[in-house]
Parts: sequence; structure tokens; C-alpha cells
Amino acid sequence: MDGPAAAGKGTLARRLAQHLGLRYLDTGLLYRAVAAAMLARGLDPAEPAAAVEAARALHANDLAGPRLRDEEVAQGASVVAAHTAVRAALLAFQRRFAAAPPGAVLDGRDIGTVVCPDADAKLFVTASLEVRAARRLKELQERDVEGIESRVLQEMKERDARDSGRDVAPLKSADDAYLIDTTLLEPDEVFDRAVSFIESGDH
Repeated sequence: MDGPAAAGKGTLARRLAQHLGLRYLDTGLLYRAVAAAMLARGLDPAEPAAAVEAARALHANDLAGPRLRDEEVAQGASVVAAHTAVRAALLAFQRRFAAAPPGAVLDGRDIGTVVCPDADAKLFVTASLEVRAARRLKELQERDVEGIESRVLQEMKERDARDSGRDVAPLKSADDAYLIDTTLLEPDEVFDRAVSFIESGDH
């Protein structure tokens, strides 16, 4: 499952994994964990060599760090993800997770195009920029994190540009992915559409 930030893919992926009896991996957490480790050491996420070193040292336990949802870490993760060698270092981790029985639901930016191009079913979840920014602002407010709507919108624009414009594994829908635009949909509607697609076998 792929899609931009705050489109609703994480919520959907977790729910699908539970419904289908599969394991779940938010692959964005891998990049967030790398960025968090670098920031904790005072390192710049834009520094390729340090980013690769942090990626290679990553452990599964690092995916539960308390800072992973911080906005600074999210921005750092987008920078880290643009490094070719970092993506290569984390690719094997993701593929092993996906291949282990009984299977898994992965969400990220390049799952259907790079990580699991032969996945049984692919979905691309998106929404308008304005709706996604409003969702992210609400999420920040619920976590008692100060957020300004204009700043959240601008940061999301910048993140979208980085994710879609990078040379390696850019954010895009796989040709055979099922597109769900969540802009005007309730979570249950999104879930029903995804389940119908998966169970139809039309993929």
C-alpha cells in the first residue's frame, strides 16, 4: 500500500492486516527511526554516509521509539529516504518481513513499485493536499503539539515534492494498483472498498 502523508493508508493498512490475519509494517517508521537516531546524535539527515551507517545499525526495537511521530523526525525521514544507499540498506529488511508466513501488509511510498512489485494486491491511497494537511494538524493537536495550519500545509507540500521528485523510488502509484481517494470518504467506506478489491481477486 502506497500513498502520500496523511492520506489514511496507515489506518487502513493496520485494519486490513487485522482483518486478514496478517502482520503489519509501517515502512515509514524505518526511515523515521534512522532519522531519529541521527537527530539524537546531532547528525544531519542530509549527510549520506551517516545516514547509511544509521540504517545498517537499525534494529526492530528501534521502531517503537517515542520520538518517531515528531514532525522534526518526519521531515528528517523524508530527507533520509532520498539517499540511494539508505533505501538499499532497508530494502532487504522490508522484503524479509513481507515474505515471512503468513504474509504481511506493508504501507509506504514505494511498496508496490520497488519493495514488493509482485505483491498479491496493491493499493494506492491518496487525498487532496488540503484535507491531508487538516488531518495532520488535527493529529498534532490531539498529541498536544503546537501546529500552525499554514506551516503544516507548506511542510506537507515540501514533503510531497521530495517524495515524488527523488531519483530513487519516487512516490507513485504502481500501474496495477487500485486507487482509493479518501478525500470525501469515511474510514469505513475506505475499508470496504479495499476489502472488496482484495477479495474480488481482480488484481
